[in-house]
Amino acid sequence: MTWVAAVARLRERREPGVLVTVAGVRGHAPRRAGAKLVVGAAGTWGSIGGGNIEAAAIDRARELIGTPVPERVPVPEPVPEPVPVPEPVPEPELMEFALNDKVTNRHGVQCCGGTVTVLLEPLPVVPAVAVFGVGHVGLELARVLARHDLDLHLIDTRADMLADERLAALADAVARVHVHHTPLLPEEVLAGLAPGTHILIMTHDHAEDAALADAALRTDHLGSIGLIGSAAKWARFRKRLATEGGHDDATIDRIKTPIGISEITGKEPATIAVSVAADLLRTFEQSRTSISTSTDKEHS
Repeated sequence: MTWVAAVARLRERREPGVLVTVAGVRGHAPRRAGAKLVVGAAGTWGSIGGGNIEAAAIDRARELIGTPVPERVPVPEPVPEPVPVPEPVPEPELMEFALNDKVTNRHGVQCCGGTVTVLLEPLPVVPAVAVFGVGHVGLELARVLARHDLDLHLIDTRADMLADERLAALADAVARVHVHHTPLLPEEVLAGLAPGTHILIMTHDHAEDAALADAALRTDHLGSIGLIGSAAKWARFRKRLATEGGHDDATIDRIKTPIGISEITGKEPATIAVSVAADLLRTFEQSRTSISTSTDKEHS
């Protein structure tokens, strides 16, 4: 498997990893500058030359992604289940190795005679967002979110809302965009979304919104749940979720409505979209801060 395919595989499985690159070589070394190795929690792909360099780089990469350093034995496929909650992503860093018989570390001696500098770049588990309803607001929201590194799912029962010409504005997206046309039961998409996916419900049909809200509350692995609409709409939904859905107050409170930043009161689709996107980005930051804080406490 190429290193490009390995990086894509980790992203699809929502697993953290590290891309290791030979950044510079002076003198003799096992590989030239540019050689790459991808390190995951339980597997590696590619090589930066084997031996001490590679073993030490793998150890450090596993430390960066929070995986205990394993015994030096091969780890067979398959790769384990996806990691449900992303860890805070550390900064890239450099490691330098002098390859001579006077330098020894836990993996032994490598005496090619040169010096190798290796760059370790952590690969994050990116956020995932699912927008149910790609009408005027949904499309504007997709245009904003598509400028960020995340997995963006666009779901609608109406095929014309997902037509290629209508989504052409997303052609240069930074995000990885997944389009789902679900003419009958859009809530079936929920089960297949990655752990921690943030849900935004904004369809053209209040009955569809209600069904999605109920189904989202019954899907344990999701992130935040947002619902667009007025206070009157939410009052009706809340009563229905309690009486017909059987949800208690704590469960219903998982749904945030109205969505967006309350101080932004404009009603134009683009204004609402910017407000909702900003609030969602703030949620991402709070999640990372919370994870980072708890991790710091564990190591203090």
